Amino acid sequence: MYVIPEVVPAGTMRDQHQPTLRTGDLLLRPFRESGDEPIVMAAFADPDIRLWNLEHEADHARAAHTIARWRARWTLETGASWIVEREGLVVGRVALRAVDLELGVAETAYWTLPEGRGKGATVAAVSEMTRWALDDLGLHRVELRHAVANTASCRVAERTGYALEGTLRSATLHADGWHDMHIHGQVSTRPA
Repeated sequence: MYVIPEVVPAGTMRDQHQPTLRTGDLLLRPFRESGDEPIVMAAFADPDIRLWNLEHEADHARAAHTIARWRARWTLETGASWIVEREGLVVGRVALRAVDLELGVAETAYWTLPEGRGKGATVAAVSEMTRWALDDLGLHRVELRHAVANTASCRVAERTGYALEGTLRSATLHADGWHDMHIHGQVSTRPA
């Protein structure tokens, strides 16, 4: 009988604190239980973020609920979210979602606030989070999906080493309707 090996043991995430990551002048820190609501409110009010993320403007209570959901995913071992800071200024968020430790896979997610756009922060943050996911957490594969029309996200994928693997037709609903999605991937180079 063939047994599928467990790539990353259950408990690998929930049995430790979510790490703070550093790369260059960037700090990737977990969302706090309270105090980060204004960041989420600003992000959800940004038209570019809302277009590609189906987010709705948030008041303080909704932002707090969203942060609580993101934080719970660490304990549930289904995701992880970090605030991206450059010299104390919040410039965005990076996250792993749809984490499946048994299969060793996850999907990258991110958004960048206006003050962080075009300055390399997203590329550096996604690169560091992906390095952590593959090398430290031990995942085998991380995917990055974005609307074909979202050329900025395509540039992020290319600059972070995610290989374009194909197009998923009419795969994701955004604020303006259904979009074809590019799928990019990175695979661990660790020996099996």
